[in-house]
Amino acid sequence: MDIRFMTVDDLDAVMAIENQSFSIPWSRDAFLNEIEQNHLSTYLVAEEDERVVGYCGVWLVVDEGHITNVAVLPDYRGRGVGEALMRKLMDVAGECGARTMTLEVRVTNGAAQHLYRKLGFQDGGIRKRYYSDNQEDALVMWVNL
Repeated sequence: MDIRFMTVDDLDAVMAIENQSFSIPWSRDAFLNEIEQNHLSTYLVAEEDERVVGYCGVWLVVDEGHITNVAVLPDYRGRGVGEALMRKLMDVAGECGARTMTLEVRVTNGAAQHLYRKLGFQDGGIRKRYYSDNQEDALVMWVNL
């Protein structure tokens, strides 16, 4: 598996992953903006056999990285793709001066929470009714790099 920076050429594959992963997926234009316009954002993709199978992104603001999204094709989940992406994203953020990283995760997403805890993230609080599709709470997690 290779992990590299996301390009515009990856958007079709990223959108396929996004649409299979989230009830309210980001738009293609949102990702395009992240890649081409948002100077605070960094996005990575994971490739296996020249196929994009996962992606993740972070906004780097001063010395904090805010993880925007992490997603892996359903057939590739449980194979370490998400962990590899997150580890690389944490390395990149640290190299860019981030001292901490934070994210929100659905309170019902135990698999993701398990991964984040494995990477050293700790519970930081709850954002009530954070997700607009079903008003589910988000668990805020953070880690010192």
